[in-house]
Amino acid sequence: MPPSENRRKQQSGVSTEPRWRPGRKRRGSNAEPQFVIEHYTEGSEHYDFRLEIDGVLASWAIPRGPSTSAKDRRMARRTEDHPLQYATSEGVIPQGEDSGVIVWDRGTYTNATQREMGDGLMRGHLSFRLQGEKLSGGYSLTRIRDGSDETWLLIKRNDEEVDPRRKPVNTQPESVWSQRR
Repeated sequence: MPPSENRRKQQSGVSTEPRWRPGRKRRGSNAEPQFVIEHYTEGSEHYDFRLEIDGVLASWAIPRGPSTSAKDRRMARRTEDHPLQYATSEGVIPQGEDSGVIVWDRGTYTNATQREMGDGLMRGHLSFRLQGEKLSGGYSLTRIRDGSDETWLLIKRNDEEVDPRRKPVNTQPESVWSQRR
């Protein structure tokens, strides 16, 4: 969901997400930007993939979770951006885990293009390298449908970290934060 739409929902009282200000940098802004992947197990089970872009966590819901195979294309639905709750030297930490949500992976990422990440988000293509506890290597997000049903594809880049045999969603279900499943 575009940041302007999120702000409109917050101002009208429709959104339950906290207010945020785009462009705010976290402390230690020289640090690499963060990513976090949360696994929601209650309701519609899915993974929320969040990238720190321009002081917020841009977010996508990925029903089947990320893959380490370059042949897999994962549908990613754009969701509301989230504020940086806690940005520490250990990385982005959400408000906490409850019975239906775990922090499945977290780490830093680097932009793999010449464009700024905010510009890539507006244009509909992001390319980046993750350095997480479970996922690493190149990935890209490409918008394939715009509008209220905004849809993207998450694709693992064909690099030294690609491993079609590895299934981290199935073999590593525990939280990187609390080790809870």
